[in-house]
Amino acid sequence: MEKKESKAAFFIRRIKEGRLKEMRLQIKWIFGYAGRFKFQMLFYTALGMVETVISLLLGLVSKDLIDIITGRKTGEIVRYFVLMIVFNVVTMLMSQLSTYLSMKISMKVDAEIKADLFSKILVTRWEPLSKYHTGDLLTRWGSDSSQISSGVLNFLPNLVIYIFRFISAFAMIIYFDWTFAIFAFLSLPFSLLLSRTLMKRMIRNNERSAAMGAKMSGFNQEIFANIQTIKAFDLLRLYVQRLKSLQKEYIDMKLDFQKMSIWTSLIMSTVGLAVSYCSYGWGIYRVWSGAITYGTMTMFLGLSGTLTGALSNLTGIVPAVINLTTSAGRLMDIAEMPKEDYSNEEEAKAFASKYSKDGISLEIRDVTYRYATGEENVFENASIEAHPHEAVALVGPSGEGKTTMLRLLLSLVLCTEGEAVVYAGNTEHKDSSIMLDPSVRRMISYVPQGNTMFTGTIAENMRNVKPDASDEEIVDALKKACAWEFVSKLSDGINAPIMERGGGFSEGQAQRLAIARAIIRKSPILLLDEATSALDIDTEKEVLKNIMEDTYPRTCIITTHRPTVLKSCSRVYAIRNKKCEVLSDTEIADLTK
Repeated sequence: MEKKESKAAFFIRRIKEGRLKEMRLQIKWIFGYAGRFKFQMLFYTALGMVETVISLLLGLVSKDLIDIITGRKTGEIVRYFVLMIVFNVVTMLMSQLSTYLSMKISMKVDAEIKADLFSKILVTRWEPLSKYHTGDLLTRWGSDSSQISSGVLNFLPNLVIYIFRFISAFAMIIYFDWTFAIFAFLSLPFSLLLSRTLMKRMIRNNERSAAMGAKMSGFNQEIFANIQTIKAFDLLRLYVQRLKSLQKEYIDMKLDFQKMSIWTSLIMSTVGLAVSYCSYGWGIYRVWSGAITYGTMTMFLGLSGTLTGALSNLTGIVPAVINLTTSAGRLMDIAEMPKEDYSNEEEAKAFASKYSKDGISLEIRDVTYRYATGEENVFENASIEAHPHEAVALVGPSGEGKTTMLRLLLSLVLCTEGEAVVYAGNTEHKDSSIMLDPSVRRMISYVPQGNTMFTGTIAENMRNVKPDASDEEIVDALKKACAWEFVSKLSDGINAPIMERGGGFSEGQAQRLAIARAIIRKSPILLLDEATSALDIDTEKEVLKNIMEDTYPRTCIITTHRPTVLKSCSRVYAIRNKKCEVLSDTEIADLTK
């Protein structure tokens, strides 16, 4: 009969099979950042070792001072008392310097990780990134990065310091009286047994805590972003109750962790007290028997505390490493997601510089696409084209693929078959073309659905996309977007503030500001995703008329549900049966009736 594997054996086998390998990779990833500050970390380590030496010397001075006092050798008291003061002052100064250096390294590692992860998130492909809730991303980017930066010194530098502290204290005990060394190791078996028992729970608890933190962050972020909707549907009680439920789950989890910490602390404190009293009793006996002096006994008691503390700190490195590697694993999940390809950036820059003045055409040829989470293709052999001074519309029922087509044009998602290209001028210049990829976005302006203005002033939002834009250029773009009529009435004009999510402006006003922002960039291709849905019909007509009559050779693609827009378009594509079909004049007339 096959012997059943115990839980301990199963856990050890799992560690050998994969967990240790994962931890090695995660530690390597951490030190990819921390290694940039290796000289500061070496100095921090050396400082800790010097501090240990001075602390041991202080113990020797204290020993001699006590022996002098008990032996009534008054001539030496002043010299040793001054030495003790000097060593204490030096120890205090070095402790403060160590604290400052620790904070400096932690802050710099935190900044490095966050800046690097921030840039990697921004260039991560949209589809895999969209699987993560915004709150989860914020928790990983913020809390997990800080967890690593605050704990990175608890691994290699402090490991060296604690080992050095233990060995040097142990060597002093051996030198003066080896029998005290026995008591130094009494707590070691308990510490090792406890750390081995706790390791599995700590890994599970850390993962659970990280997931719960992300859940809470996501809930809060989503609620504060949608307060208006919650009020409109009178969902206040529902979401207050949900918050209380999440808080109860969070509190229960934390109390469970705290109970484990209390029991661990009680066990270790009990063992520590037992070891201390044994050391104290043995010291009294050795003094009474005349084997050692009273000063030596007090030094041994101090060294025993140093050894116990070093052992406790060494044992504490295990949970610290688990915390670090858990956070590193969560960050690596984000950092190692597939990135967008910007390898053609120089080619795209040169292409835009050469051909933008004459306009750039865009063409989708026999494209097939399906979302990674989808079961069916959104498009199959779909084709569209648009040229300078044209406005091309995409129509179709909601959910049929209009926004997906714009995502393909923006290279946010990549087609599985077919190709998407831009080329110079009109059809006769197809030989001067490049493939659509993230690098080509420099040629595109985009107005998405909803409110997409950033916190700041109107002028700052405009200069986000064109940093050198003059006030006159901003006003001209606002006029073309029919936004100047209300901006001119503001006391601060183009320097009027825009609050979060376009606060301070109506949906229609915010939409016109977003259109002005796209216009001022002067990109040869303009994508409008239901961008005039919040405008009245007359304003909508005026905005589209201004865009099309602009002398700048702009290629415009519009997704819309509103038939009135179609009258201003050169060509209309209907998304049907996963393809894009050009509508006849009769079909367009039927839609606009």
